[in-house]
Amino acid sequence: MEKITVHLGERGYDILIGWGILSHAGEWLKPFKFGSRISVVTNSVVRPICGDLVEETLQKAGFRVRMIEIPDGEVYKSLAMAEKIYDALVDFDMDRTSTIAALGGGVIGDLAGFAAATYMRGVHFINIPTTLLAQVDSAIGGKTGVDHPKGKNLIGAFYQPRLVLCDLSLMKTLPDRELLAGMAEVVKYGVILDPGFFSFVESHVQEILKQESSAMTEVVRSSSAAKASIVEEDERESGRRVILNFGHTLGHAIESLTGYTRYVHGEAVSMGMAAAARISHAMKLCDEDMVSRLEKLLTMIGLPTALPALNPEEVIRILSHDKKVRDGKVRFVLPERIGKVVIRDDVDPNLIRSVLKA
Repeated sequence: MEKITVHLGERGYDILIGWGILSHAGEWLKPFKFGSRISVVTNSVVRPICGDLVEETLQKAGFRVRMIEIPDGEVYKSLAMAEKIYDALVDFDMDRTSTIAALGGGVIGDLAGFAAATYMRGVHFINIPTTLLAQVDSAIGGKTGVDHPKGKNLIGAFYQPRLVLCDLSLMKTLPDRELLAGMAEVVKYGVILDPGFFSFVESHVQEILKQESSAMTEVVRSSSAAKASIVEEDERESGRRVILNFGHTLGHAIESLTGYTRYVHGEAVSMGMAAAARISHAMKLCDEDMVSRLEKLLTMIGLPTALPALNPEEVIRILSHDKKVRDGKVRFVLPERIGKVVIRDDVDPNLIRSVLKA
């Protein structure tokens, strides 16, 4: 088992990574001396796969467990669904010593984390990510929230988990589409931070997609360590953490304008990264080889790089509501080379329009 520590003082926590560790979840939680009640927020897809296992291991450790099942999908990451979770927490007599555990992908983690941050002004939170995307990205760093009709993640809070449990065997349960979507975030770390890791992914694509043990362990370990290092430096996204949004600015707009149903998050991020690279090249920040190398790797993995047909004016309208906007200016994370990106707020809207129409 691998352990990565996110060093944030009293808010610090460990990320445990291994094969089959979910069956010991109760043992990992016992030393924290939480209250006896744990509510596990999950969805209708994940619960049949591992819900009973989690409930059993927590009960064996002495916890009283309530399973809260919600429908699957980004459209349920809403205030209305958060309110239903609050109702279930109240019905279970959850108090400030109690724990909320997220058992699912990014949507479940964001929603359950938001409930943990706001119920009784904050209860203990454990994240058990079940998708590759969540294990390498969204489960780490404390971002929680729900969507608003005018934009993704506009309502939320920074709220760190007490523990993150990444059971790599859960990757075997993922549909191919979800596994590939998670790889978009993996590629992102190589582009923004680590050219050596980017090269590793390039040379091990087939082993990763076949989920060979050593390759998958390295993917999750390196990605988690990269995310942890950035969060430690900039917990609340006031500076360097913004680079984690590479591909997300246009990616979120794509998701919003297609109703959060046409693409899964990683697919939108993949298209957003490719578009950001093209914008960067048009601004003479990177060379054509860098754009080609990124697009080639995304294509090898099986991710989309071509943008869908969208109304450019609608995209620009959505961008104006992006939470990364500062003083009315949209901030883009643009690559200069593999391993180095810059943050720019001077991207010409006409350049965005031309990339969208290409």
